[in-house]
Parts: sequence; C-alpha cells; structure tokens
Amino acid sequence: MSHDHYFSKKPHSRDERGKIITYLRGRRFSFITSGGVFSSKRVDTGTRVLVENMIIPKEGDFLDLGCGIGVIGIVAASLEPDLRVYLSDINRRAVQLTGINVERLGLENCEVYEGDLYESLGGLVFDSIVSNPPISAGMHDVVYPMVSGAYDRLVDGGRLQMVIQSNKGGNLLESFFLDVFDTCDVLAKQSGYRVFTAIKR
Repeated sequence: MSHDHYFSKKPHSRDERGKIITYLRGRRFSFITSGGVFSSKRVDTGTRVLVENMIIPKEGDFLDLGCGIGVIGIVAASLEPDLRVYLSDINRRAVQLTGINVERLGLENCEVYEGDLYESLGGLVFDSIVSNPPISAGMHDVVYPMVSGAYDRLVDGGRLQMVIQSNKGGNLLESFFLDVFDTCDVLAKQSGYRVFTAIKR
C-alpha cells in the first residue's frame, strides 16, 4: 500500500499521466497531471474558488506557493503577460508537471522551483503570494509558516491570498493572518470556502 501524500517530496505512486480540461476566468485551460499530486483528477473546488476570485496584479512578481500542477500561477501568467510568475512546490512530480504545463502553453513569464515553502527561492520578494495551502500537512506545522514567511517575502504593500474550507480551519487561518499581518479581509465566500487576503503595511 502506498502512503504517498501530495505534499510528499518524492511520490512513489505510479506516474500515470492524464489531462484535465477546464474553464477558469472565462478561458479554456488544459493541464497534464498524474497520481501522487494534489487533486490529480480535476481542479479542486478550493483552487477554483481562489482562481476565480484572486486579485492578479498587472505586473510585478507573483508567487504560487505549493503550486501542485501549476493551476493558480499558470492562470495568472496567462491573463497578465507582464507579470513575472514563480511557482514552487515540495513535490518533485508536481514541479515536473508544472514545468510541462508551463512549456505546453508557451509561457515565458514563469519560473518553476522545487523546495519546501520558501527555501528554494533565494532572496526573492514578491508583490503577491497566492496559495491553496496543504491543510492535511498541518495547520501549525506548515500553514502558519506559510503565512508568517509570506510577511517577510512580500514587498511593502504586497498582498497574501489564501483559500480554505470554512469548516476545516477557516477561523484558525483567519487568526494566523491577524497574528502576522494585523489585518484580514475576506475576498470571497463560495461553495463552503473562504478566500482570505492581507496586505503588508
């Protein structure tokens, strides 16, 4: 029996490729996917709610943290060609698939990184950090460091945006935002999910 999680560094499940075709923000997208990555059969509801409601800057540096197969960052890069998009994940297979998806779409404004949270990103700072965080990996062990690390990685005036299922940690994530940023706004409530945002002041 495999004990892989989508946040495993090196999944051991079979790398059986498939394709997801979907519409996001009024555009048709297709993504190559495989087992051992998050939501390998479809774009999950949380990611969809986040993508449909996230604020995408026209330019600057945008990080899709815990990118999976790259849905969030690829949509942003496709809609805003002057935006520099960075996509990062701990899961090697997810990173490989993100690279394939970026290349298939001919996106030249994307860079893909493999690493845990912010470790592979050097001294980069961002105007926007967006994530559908891996709740199953642990709210205090993983999600809180994502939020606290975002504060250090954002420029002044930079924005963090995260989605979470309201009944699976919504109030706790809101408390993380308030603890780190002293502010938290709700961009959207939809399909049992909330999209939180905070601006670094």
